[in-house]
Amino acid sequence: MQNEMNFLDRNEFNFEPSEEVIEALKNFDARKLCFYTRIYDEGKKSIFSVFLSEQYQIDEQQVLLGYGAEDLLKQAVHYFLTTGGNNKMLIPKFSWWYYKSIADEVDGNTMQYPVYESEDTFCYDLEGLRQMVSDIHPRILLVATPNNPTGNGLTIGELEDVIKMVPQDTIVLVDEAYASFVSTDTAYIKHLVETYSNVIVCRTLSKFYGLPGLRMGFGFVGKGTEMERFSCYANKYLGYDRLSEDLAIAALKSDAHYRKIADIMQEARDMYTKEIGVLDGFKVYKSSANFILIKYPIELKESLQREFADCNYKIKFMNEPDINSHMRITLGRREQNRLVCDVILKVAGQR
Repeated sequence: MQNEMNFLDRNEFNFEPSEEVIEALKNFDARKLCFYTRIYDEGKKSIFSVFLSEQYQIDEQQVLLGYGAEDLLKQAVHYFLTTGGNNKMLIPKFSWWYYKSIADEVDGNTMQYPVYESEDTFCYDLEGLRQMVSDIHPRILLVATPNNPTGNGLTIGELEDVIKMVPQDTIVLVDEAYASFVSTDTAYIKHLVETYSNVIVCRTLSKFYGLPGLRMGFGFVGKGTEMERFSCYANKYLGYDRLSEDLAIAALKSDAHYRKIADIMQEARDMYTKEIGVLDGFKVYKSSANFILIKYPIELKESLQREFADCNYKIKFMNEPDINSHMRITLGRREQNRLVCDVILKVAGQR
């Protein structure tokens, strides 16, 4: 519909679910709702946790499930900032506002570690982070890779270096909501949670698999007494939503569908870089997520906002210090990406 609002400000999914997901919904046996998903006689949390254990080759006892990754992040932050006598948490300078918000709920002391701009990307200052960890000794070090809104991430080697730099009683909480856009390799997660007892890796079905309305997140924890206690705290005794679990399994089994969509998103990244990145006063940053960050001349802000509103498009204009002349744009369908690019070109005087 011509007047339908196009939401490219929330990093939601503007495509269709896979056929496997649609069929799983159509063919769902309602009688499954008559039984808990917890597998009592095997001591398993749920059908989905068993599936994840098999797919990632990680002990089912180390699997976490939650109401989206946001739930897992909240559970971890609340638990660890209120145990161990240390309420300090480090988060990236430019990052999701939610991290600080959930720490504030339990009177946590949140501090930002350095993130710096380098040519057409942002980077974590690993040496600066190392010094902060040494000086502050945080209870939680939160790492977002890729990071929202900057789109940058860590290599597997860099992530392990970060884990190695912290004391044993510091929890490394890794938010990998966008990680599936980076690589199909997940073997490193098994290595991390089997090698380090202070690691939690959180993932979601909301971004790459395009099911934010499903509210299904999952994660993996290191081995050890403290993580066992946290798992008991975070995981639900009677299991989870049986319908959501079926749909989640269907999504993870239909990776090829979502890889094709990721290719369309890469086309959009290339288009923005080629057409917008060459304009005076604009900069298009590299992104490993389902959005792209663009710096623009701040004097064009009102004109850009007006033009997008006239087209029934919403994008995210950043307001945070040092990043308030940037807009974050969700990568959508080809026609959506083309219109956004054309609007920017028009306002910049190129159309």
